Amino acid sequence: MSELRVFDEGDASRALVHTRDFDAIQRELDAVGIRFERWEARRPLAPGASQEEVLTAYQDSVERLMKERGLRSADVLSMLPDNPQKEAARAKFLHEHTHSEDEVRFFVEGQGLFSIHTAGRVFFVLCEKGDLLSVPDGTPHWFDMGPQPRFTVIRLFTDTAGWVAKATGNDIAGRFPRFE
Repeated sequence: MSELRVFDEGDASRALVHTRDFDAIQRELDAVGIRFERWEARRPLAPGASQEEVLTAYQDSVERLMKERGLRSADVLSMLPDNPQKEAARAKFLHEHTHSEDEVRFFVEGQGLFSIHTAGRVFFVLCEKGDLLSVPDGTPHWFDMGPQPRFTVIRLFTDTAGWVAKATGNDIAGRFPRFE
């Protein structure tokens, strides 16, 4: 189940907001310009489905969002616990960074924790199957897939070259709990 915890940026010890209610999560994130919605597949997917099968299952939603937001491409990324690069992949996104375009992710299966630093707060968004999250360009955030990652996501891009992580130099990510 999706979950939102909101902290003051200076205090990781106590959540100001903690909810698993989809509508409440959506309202809290919308208030700071973060898109959060739920998608349904138009056909069932078998475990290990190909990129083409995944994109076809969510074609209507992907095309609608691409048209609405001017996105140009979509791909599918999967990460499993037996991936030999899982530790390096996890470490790559555990520091606060920004991008020059929106980071748009849809969770086909599994889960991951996005931490978004905005408006003097840190929003922990645990995304799971069916969740779409769009972090606006220039918004500081980090992502934790956990030590035993298991997820498949659809990534949507305006320009894949623009999706380069730019470290903010802020050590805030190290002061907040990880996704264990």
